Amino acid sequence: MNDTQLLRYSRHILLDAIGIEGQQQFLDAHVLIIGAGGLGSPAALYLAAAGVGRMTLVDHDTVDLTNLQRQILHTHERVGLPKAQSGQSTLAQLNPEVAVTALVERAEGARLQELVAAADVVLDCSDNFATRHAVNVACRQARVPLVSGAVDRFDGQLTVFDARDDASPCYGCLFPPEQRAEDQACATMGVFAPVVGIIGTMQAAEALKLIAGITPSLAGRLLLFDARNMSMSSLAVSRNPACSVCG
Repeated sequence: MNDTQLLRYSRHILLDAIGIEGQQQFLDAHVLIIGAGGLGSPAALYLAAAGVGRMTLVDHDTVDLTNLQRQILHTHERVGLPKAQSGQSTLAQLNPEVAVTALVERAEGARLQELVAAADVVLDCSDNFATRHAVNVACRQARVPLVSGAVDRFDGQLTVFDARDDASPCYGCLFPPEQRAEDQACATMGVFAPVVGIIGTMQAAEALKLIAGITPSLAGRLLLFDARNMSMSSLAVSRNPACSVCG
């Protein structure tokens, strides 16, 4: 690290659990973020601010006026532009040292597997079950830890699936892919804006902990957040020996 970096990240370096070594791990890391919307926005902002050296933003969608209520990577002037490119511009202004790759595509199949295998940590910030299951499979195959977040109206949930640990459950253990679940679009159900900020920020926190080896992570626990009551609870999640993905 140079003198500017030592100053910029000094508040991290002061933490015994991070220090210079941990901050260097952030600078050397590559994080893949699937989705540059409500969850991906705060997650990407905090990861860039923290000095994660390389980030890949994947999103096939464009910025819509209705996104601006909660998707804080984007601005009014960027309505109609690809979300990945809009996010790249915002992150460059926040921290020009971070190398951000913007992919305007829906990553699937071999392409998704390639992107996951190149990352140190993956953040699933998508909004549909098909993508979540696909990302889970790719992370399991590549043995890359996955930080999974989701939001529904006033509620949020967060967990870590650490494929490096054979005893850790995967997304399929919690939501079996053979049990078809119905997606609930925020366009019809609505979403309380701060909830995506809270869950997305916690996704960034878990990702940084995984990079720096700060334990324990949320692996094996599902964190549930209720914004109406402003309460949090957690449930134990075990690996399912009959899981069609990791069993």
